[in-house]
Amino acid sequence: MRIKDILDTESMIMNLKATNKEDAIKEMADLEVKTGIVNNEDEFIKSIWSREKESTTGIGGGIAMPHARNKSINKARVLFAKSEKGIDYNALDKKPVHLFFMITAPAGADNTHLEALAKLSGLLINPDLVEKLKGAKTPKEVIDLFEDAEAKKDAEDKAAAAKKKAEAKNTSKSETKKSLIVGVTACINGIAHTYMAQEALIKAGKKKGIDVRIETNGSEGVKDKLTPEEIKRAKGVIIASDKKVDMPRFDGKELTNHPVVDGINKPDQLIDTIMNGKAGIYHSDASESSASGSSQESKPGVWSSIYKNLMNGISHMLPFVIGGGILMALSFIVENYAGGPKSPAFIFLNNAGNMAFAFMVPILSAYIAESIGDLPALMPGFVGGFMATVYTGAYGGAYTANVMANAKSPAGFLGGLASGFIAGYLVVGLKKLFSKMPKSVEGMRPMLIYPILGLLLIAAIMYYIVNPIFSGINFAITNFLNNLGTGNLVVLTAILAGMMSIDMGGPFNKAAYVFASGAFANDPHSTTAAIMMAAVMVGGMVPPFATAIATAFFKNKFTQKERRAGVSNWVLGFSFITEGAIPFAAGDPGHVIPSCIIGSAIGGALVGLWHIAVPAPHGGLWVSPLANHIWLYFLATIVGSIVAGLILGFWRKPVKNDK
Repeated sequence: MRIKDILDTESMIMNLKATNKEDAIKEMADLEVKTGIVNNEDEFIKSIWSREKESTTGIGGGIAMPHARNKSINKARVLFAKSEKGIDYNALDKKPVHLFFMITAPAGADNTHLEALAKLSGLLINPDLVEKLKGAKTPKEVIDLFEDAEAKKDAEDKAAAAKKKAEAKNTSKSETKKSLIVGVTACINGIAHTYMAQEALIKAGKKKGIDVRIETNGSEGVKDKLTPEEIKRAKGVIIASDKKVDMPRFDGKELTNHPVVDGINKPDQLIDTIMNGKAGIYHSDASESSASGSSQESKPGVWSSIYKNLMNGISHMLPFVIGGGILMALSFIVENYAGGPKSPAFIFLNNAGNMAFAFMVPILSAYIAESIGDLPALMPGFVGGFMATVYTGAYGGAYTANVMANAKSPAGFLGGLASGFIAGYLVVGLKKLFSKMPKSVEGMRPMLIYPILGLLLIAAIMYYIVNPIFSGINFAITNFLNNLGTGNLVVLTAILAGMMSIDMGGPFNKAAYVFASGAFANDPHSTTAAIMMAAVMVGGMVPPFATAIATAFFKNKFTQKERRAGVSNWVLGFSFITEGAIPFAAGDPGHVIPSCIIGSAIGGALVGLWHIAVPAPHGGLWVSPLANHIWLYFLATIVGSIVAGLILGFWRKPVKNDK
């Protein structure tokens, strides 16, 4: 596909009326809608601003490249706009922007479109072309300029490829001695900056007589992948990226790490850093900041970093939640309809499911830690997560994980989150502390220092701080509930059901469940106790049902992975397995948890209002035949789940990346 296929005279504004960034984006978005490129202007503008918040697309040199890729876009297109006076766009060089290239790519854009976008981005590195574009008077002139530049670039690439082929056949000693620098470029969306940085670095290398090979990690995936031979021969490595790339392969190489815009605007400086020996040696077991002491190193935002680390933990935890939950659900079917609690099938399935669930919090914690501190943080994170599941009497009393001798509740899911982040940053701190060790004993760090000190410190923090805090919180909550009494049954059942959704298996959830099940155990014939059991089960079923409903009816608000997880939550919800909603709550607590609390509280209030009693400590809707009002038990669950699902679906924003 040629560049002219993504440019069109109808998508050009030769004289922008806007005088500020906000109005410029709105003026360009209006034209995108008018020409049928965009089908939802509000969502499109939101996605443009979301990208701007990550880092400005005003790359300097009078150019801005706002871009988006999502379902609100119908067609791949580059909108060209020009401002004679210039607009303050918060560009990296703090200078006004005169040329705007609003790049749009639909969620399912094919590689041919992406290749054309990449080629156009690469052409904008040419200062001669940029100056000619600033002087262009008509849309046709703009297209002609790009076509001429594209033809020239294709000829250069063809000649370079032929030269490279000839050199490969007849490699001389002089050629093998020619300096080589390798690198990786990548931006968040991978449709512009990635390829501009690649082009800029290669051109800067040519001017200096240096061979530069750049791997791109863009929307079409990895291209021009570096070979082990190239990496081995290279003098050093340049990383110009705004996202995580494959780093261990560069172990032992001189490496400098920067944002992708530095690859565009400072290619000479990056190359000089390598050639002058100013880049540090990268070690795959060390933090990336050790690769270069420059203040220009890539530093992602705090919330972006937290989210990335959290997602790493959740993605590894998800199979345990789904697999364990499904087996537990099957065990309840066997228990209630095919043999009872003593049947071998029930015992096998229930134990297998529970064993998978037992790993859920440790895995979450371990891979959050690993994302922060790399492989050395995995073990401390895993142990910290396991300690979060231990309390007095747990695992037959074989372990002690709390300085409080009589702790009756684990730190749970929230404790696992805390242990993951703490363990990760502990290891990062240890890496910095021991970064100046002599090279002769460097091997001690990953094999001895990090495992011992990492384990010692996370164990002490969990034992003396994290677990006692959450045990204390749980104790206070239990006392509150006990003092509340049953004077107002509707209020009590609403509170109990709502608490089941606050932390979905954590202290609040456990406190509500223990209060209800404890009352039921003391007097199995108590109607009030049976009503409280019904309330906590309805409250615990709402979160998985709500996420299942939301993912089914608001598909544009969830990724493919989330929608697949949502399908399994139909079964998990039916079986009173609240933990099925944890991946959603962990990934988006601000929307998921409040929605579920409201839905659960409404469902619980209906249980109290209708005096629905279920004399069973577990089983969800599988034990509905035991209820005094079977259909009202179903109705309370359905109403609460629909309310929560609708709130979540309408409240949550559409996803930017459907993956």
